[in-house]
Amino acid sequence: MMKLKHFHKNSFFFTAALVLVAVTSLKSQEVYDLSRCITTGLEQNYAVKIARNQEEIAGNNFTRGNAGFLPTITTTNRFGGNVTTTTQNMNNGTQNVSKGIYNTTGSAALNFNMTIFNGFNVQSTYQKLEEQKKLGGLNTQMAIENLVSQIVAEYYYYVQQFNNFKNMEYAVSLSRERVRIDEERYLLGASSKMELLQSIVYLNADSSQLARQKETLLKSAVRLKKLMAAEDLQENIVVKDTSILFNPGLDYASLLESTLNLNTSLQIARKNQSISELDYKIITSRSYPYLDFTSAYTYNYRGLGAGTISDYGTVSINNQQSSAVNYGLVLGMDIYDGLNRRREKTNAKVEIENRVIRLQEVEQEIKADLITVFYAYENNLNLVQLEKQNLEVARENLEIALQRYRLGSLSGLELREVQKSLLDAEMRMISAQYLTKLAEISLFQISGQIMSYVN
Repeated sequence: MMKLKHFHKNSFFFTAALVLVAVTSLKSQEVYDLSRCITTGLEQNYAVKIARNQEEIAGNNFTRGNAGFLPTITTTNRFGGNVTTTTQNMNNGTQNVSKGIYNTTGSAALNFNMTIFNGFNVQSTYQKLEEQKKLGGLNTQMAIENLVSQIVAEYYYYVQQFNNFKNMEYAVSLSRERVRIDEERYLLGASSKMELLQSIVYLNADSSQLARQKETLLKSAVRLKKLMAAEDLQENIVVKDTSILFNPGLDYASLLESTLNLNTSLQIARKNQSISELDYKIITSRSYPYLDFTSAYTYNYRGLGAGTISDYGTVSINNQQSSAVNYGLVLGMDIYDGLNRRREKTNAKVEIENRVIRLQEVEQEIKADLITVFYAYENNLNLVQLEKQNLEVARENLEIALQRYRLGSLSGLELREVQKSLLDAEMRMISAQYLTKLAEISLFQISGQIMSYVN
């Protein structure tokens, strides 16, 4: 009898300690609502930071100078010298020898070049840079939308697991009450020891399941902190919401219209098609003649050492300077390049066709995803209503079963089945709510409305 009581007390203390640890940790946890999670993620998430940097690079590349509208100005400067020894053998048998003569030279040039016409290459390149800048913005938008979708989904997954945890806590409390009833019956001789032991087994099983659910909850919190790029992944957090709310009035027709206009993947596919068409124009521009304007200013200096000998004898001058300004127009045209331009134009046309096909493919995939997710959304809405009814019945059934069990008119096995039915109904209800919310998140992301969660 003492052994049984000791066993029962250990089970009770184990459960109480588990609940106490959970309550204590909740007190030190940082509370996050959905808006704070999203805002923190948008500020700190690494993938979003990289996407923004890539967008900045594309923006920096969008300049008139990079496209070729602006002239180029270069300068080249040189200063040097040499030490020479010259020996001249004269016809009369004498020699003129100059040793260690130090001569200096210097030059400076300022060059100006500007493209006047090259077959609209500059204009097409500028348009391509602009489209690439917009594409960079769309890629950033895609990264942000993916992050928001992941954060919202993980946030409500945490809410789901938290509600499961609370339900399991309730199951543990029911099992503990059953142990108390069976222990009183056993002490009064109205029940067998086997009934009491079985109640303790059920209590320990429920306590073990509660501990595993606590682990699941902590894993979800870590994933949520990872999405937010939190500095301290060990920080205890808890979400503000304790229920899963969803929009039950989404309309397929309006979602489809929004998808065709706002879906980021579709916009990226359209932008890539535009860029491929500009690539074709750039290649085609090489078939036109080009006209360049060039100009340069040059300055040359030569310093002659004393005793410098040239072909005409000893030089008596000290230095020599010259400067010049030149300018001109360069008109040219690529006549034959081994048919490479023709090959590139053919490939560019094929690439345009590929981009058109890819756009059609993306549009079909997105429409298919929208239809599939919307069917799931409607089905889960119906399941939520059904599970609400089941949950009400299961709760009423448990109340009746507990009263009958206290009176001794219901077996322990039957009570366990009723208790399990209630827990299953609660979990199915929570799961149906979460799956409905998950479908809503996907529908908002497909239709380009995912940022509505930020507000």
